[in-house]
Amino acid sequence: MIDIILMPFMLRALGAGILVAIMGSILSPFIVQRKMSFLGDGLAHAAFGGVALGLLLGFEPLWIAIPFTLFVSLGISWVKDNTNIEQDTSIGIFFAVSVALGVVFLSLKHSYTVDAYSYLFGSILSVSQFDLFISLIMTIITLILMYLFWGYWAYATFDIELAKADKLNVKRDDMILSALISLVIVLSVKLVGIVLIASFLVIPAASAKLVSKSFSQMCILSVIIGVSGSIIGLILSVYLDMPSGAIIILVQAFVFIIFTIFKLRK
Repeated sequence: MIDIILMPFMLRALGAGILVAIMGSILSPFIVQRKMSFLGDGLAHAAFGGVALGLLLGFEPLWIAIPFTLFVSLGISWVKDNTNIEQDTSIGIFFAVSVALGVVFLSLKHSYTVDAYSYLFGSILSVSQFDLFISLIMTIITLILMYLFWGYWAYATFDIELAKADKLNVKRDDMILSALISLVIVLSVKLVGIVLIASFLVIPAASAKLVSKSFSQMCILSVIIGVSGSIIGLILSVYLDMPSGAIIILVQAFVFIIFTIFKLRK
């Protein structure tokens, strides 16, 4: 078992899993506290349209999915801010259109099954050095933006009207947060898959919220749960010979159940 863990492909997978866990878990408290869980799911499936277009055109799907998902994210924000349509409704519209476009793009390409399957369900054990490098760069960007905007995002998360009264540019800050979530989702899709990334963005913070006494504590605990869940889930998946992304999510769900029981007993 130790020999397998020390193999290059496994070390790359562990590195990628830790980096994705940091990015997803550090954003997770904002998604949970702002009741944006459906946004994470919607953007993950919107990325499917970009991935399918990249496969159809013969380009690296990541580079097509990034602008595609950013466009969807900005479109959702624009509809919410400029019409009387609620955010969950606009997410549902863009969600459906993106998936429909993805199906159309894939239907135009006759040999897509293997690539499409890897993006749907993830392929973290086959992560390359390039994927690891991109994950590291995106993690650094996430941490820098979190350092610069954490106070603004946290303020608007708990009292958006007071944040506007204090003349904070809430609309700009929210668009930056949405764009960051979009980028993290697109990058993570290749590693843990479209089906699982939405849960990855929700479960760590949901678990942390059960036992945290402050928002900052919730953020720290969310990252700890996300990173430890990735490491344990990845090792278990190799030992059990089961899909890595699914096992990582199940480990995080197990932590949520334990914290829920602890909360109820307390």
